[in-house]
Amino acid sequence: MKSFFDKFEERLLISGMAAIVIIVFLQVIMRYFFQKSLTWSEEIARFTFLWMVWLGAGYATKKRAHIKIEAFVSKLSSPLREKVNFTALIIWVLFAFFLVFKGGQLTYLLFKRHQLSPVLEIPMAWAYMAVPAGSGLMLLRLLRQLPEALKDLRARKEVKELI
Repeated sequence: MKSFFDKFEERLLISGMAAIVIIVFLQVIMRYFFQKSLTWSEEIARFTFLWMVWLGAGYATKKRAHIKIEAFVSKLSSPLREKVNFTALIIWVLFAFFLVFKGGQLTYLLFKRHQLSPVLEIPMAWAYMAVPAGSGLMLLRLLRQLPEALKDLRARKEVKELI
């Protein structure tokens, strides 16, 4: 089942990016060759891109592919490096929780106000829902990394006590 969701998430992200490329390419063709513009293309591309960014952030967290400042951390001693990495993980968890909470509040407010997108007239809340959804995935994956990071920190401490 895990493999299914892994593949589904990858395919969803690839499909979303392919859809954006096709929609923008179609818009360029329509403008330059037919002197007509597609009214819906920019809005669909923007909303799809928004979802791809936030779902991609959750996916990158799962793959541990987020950009980190390794130059500074790599110069630290091994025990201190583990502490810095664990502290950074805790801060990241708190930030992801903040994004889920505030993104959820914003989405709720937009649903409550019935704000619609200008061209397609779909609820703007559907676009902004990408923030709590992607942040939620990120938070879940960070919480799964916490026990491992804590175990590494404890193992480092136990080794130090043996020496």
